[in-house]
Amino acid sequence: MRPRIRRDKTYRAAISSVSMTDKPGDPPGGKATRAHKDVDTEQDEHKRREFMHAMLADLRALDRMLREGRFDTGPRRIGAEQEMFLIDRQWAPARASLQMLEKLRDPHYTTELGQFQLEANADPQLFTGDGLSRMERQIDELVGKARAAAAELGLAPVLMGILPTLRKSDLGLDGMVPSPRYRALNKAIADMRGGGGFQFSINGTDELIVRHDSVMLEACNASFQVHLQVSPAEFARMYNIAQLLAAPMVAIAANSPLLFGRRLWAETRVPLFEQVADTRTEELKNQAVRQRVWFGERWITSIFDLFEENVRYFPALLPVCDPEDPDDVVAAGGVPRLPELRLHNGTVYRWNRPVYDVRDGVPHLRVENRVLSSGPTVVDMLANAAFYFGLTRVFAEADRPVWSQLPYGAAELNFYLGCREGLGATLFWPRNGEMRAGDLVLERLLPAAYEGLDRFRVEPAVRDRLLGIIEQRCLTGRNGAVWQTETVAALEEKGRDRMAALREMVTRYVDLMHTNEPVHTWPML
Repeated sequence: MRPRIRRDKTYRAAISSVSMTDKPGDPPGGKATRAHKDVDTEQDEHKRREFMHAMLADLRALDRMLREGRFDTGPRRIGAEQEMFLIDRQWAPARASLQMLEKLRDPHYTTELGQFQLEANADPQLFTGDGLSRMERQIDELVGKARAAAAELGLAPVLMGILPTLRKSDLGLDGMVPSPRYRALNKAIADMRGGGGFQFSINGTDELIVRHDSVMLEACNASFQVHLQVSPAEFARMYNIAQLLAAPMVAIAANSPLLFGRRLWAETRVPLFEQVADTRTEELKNQAVRQRVWFGERWITSIFDLFEENVRYFPALLPVCDPEDPDDVVAAGGVPRLPELRLHNGTVYRWNRPVYDVRDGVPHLRVENRVLSSGPTVVDMLANAAFYFGLTRVFAEADRPVWSQLPYGAAELNFYLGCREGLGATLFWPRNGEMRAGDLVLERLLPAAYEGLDRFRVEPAVRDRLLGIIEQRCLTGRNGAVWQTETVAALEEKGRDRMAALREMVTRYVDLMHTNEPVHTWPML
């Protein structure tokens, strides 16, 4: 039985004591005295012990549910989360997410970390026949609805991995969505780092070194996250496939090459997020302690491996306990929410993340793919999703698992090469050795993706249209990252300075984005 410990009634109540005006590292109410620090330290340690007991109880319940086969194994479903930026008439970030929610009044939309960001959540769709078409239509409608609401405020939404017109001055704590959870996360990460600032450095075409005072640097990023529901028996296969495919996917879909006026990686989101959300002190880094945003370290054998790693390797950022006793719930034949395990999982930022959820009283498992940038268009993002879903089906049903033919370290190296070089990356692939990313997709992966979508019984016209976009992207050598950097370079050749070129590029990007024509067809200067 789980220990009967005192727990807060709700997450909101538990973190509402964190003042909205406190500085990172200070206790609620102002500068800490030594006595206050001692009390805070003792209270924090007590909460962490409670939270650890609660997570271990959640793990036991999950283990029992897996052994007893209590999970949904019915029709497969897919889903997506669409993040976007809000910009004003000067193409600068607009702090208007709360105004947008008030105007939209639609539960599909929610906030992100920054007030200049918005998230739209698509409904789960059965993955067969016209499932991809229904997802595409809904995301197109959600983006269109956001565009109409933003226009009434003199604003516009932008589907980009990183907004190039963002400035460091846009990323103060006053630009954070006023949520106690976000403030608590910011404070927890700062405290774990020893109270110091947030610093990162990225070497790409240019070099960028930035020091900042909050986790708001993470608000530079926007992604398109796709979900695939899987059964417990196939979870490990599907997750390993997602890890294997992370490299070619990020290479063909890269769309965040510019940050603070510098040309960096094709997918700068990845190194930026990994460094900004790193909770380790320099000493822990030197000891090779695992970072909180990570690719992982091995092929897994069960979803339990991942949740167990979360508990073993990562201290709690939000040690908030819920009244639920999962042992009692499972023993009574019920379905536990596993709130602590899910809360903690949400603060371990894997590029492919395991998800436990409950729908209509039935628990299910999902693989959440987080490697894709937002944009450039809805049809580009659905093409990326179709490519991914098709490949998971074929590779999952192969006689010999393809990931077993590749050392895990090679898959990890592939991923970072894909992030850095995009379509120009040279990747290592089983039985083929080194291949350029575009050639790998054209010769090996696209035929398998076509076959996989056929096995899912996706409509042939939908299959051909979406995968045809991937093919043309590889043949033209143009994804969002390439279009952005080449357009900026062309504008600079015409005499624009870097910031003027960025603003003009974003102007052109937004106009083309709303045509929903795939990025490989966009005109170049």
